[in-house]
Amino acid sequence: MDVEKKTTDFSGKWKMKSSENFEDLLKVLGVNVFLRKIAVRAASSPAVEITQQDESLSIKTSTSVRTTHVSFTVGQSFNEATVDGRPCTSFPKWETDSKISCEQTVQKGDGPKTAWTRELTNDGELILTMIAGEVVCTRLYERE
Repeated sequence: MDVEKKTTDFSGKWKMKSSENFEDLLKVLGVNVFLRKIAVRAASSPAVEITQQDESLSIKTSTSVRTTHVSFTVGQSFNEATVDGRPCTSFPKWETDSKISCEQTVQKGDGPKTAWTRELTNDGELILTMIAGEVVCTRLYERE
């Protein structure tokens, strides 16, 4: 590993191995049962592609229903949407040298507090944690 580079490289194509509590997360966010079922089915095998240049990340997530794309620089606020589509301001920061945590502030309206983390494990897996209120959804990915 390059000595000068202190941050973990999340770059790569990722496929999901497991997911816990995704439907519960959508339920807490107030997504109706019909849309929840579609979302859960569509999101059961998302294709995730991450490109990273130093502190800047670009994350593209594709499902059969929709594709989302966010780009951000760790340490700088950016606009994105919560899982249920509400516009929010997000602030990503390094929690450890291999984990980014991000708090989301909804721009209008209310609802449960939301946040996410992305962490690379020692064995090269990616853990995405999404939080809404008291519900924690954990999704485990491996490189393709």
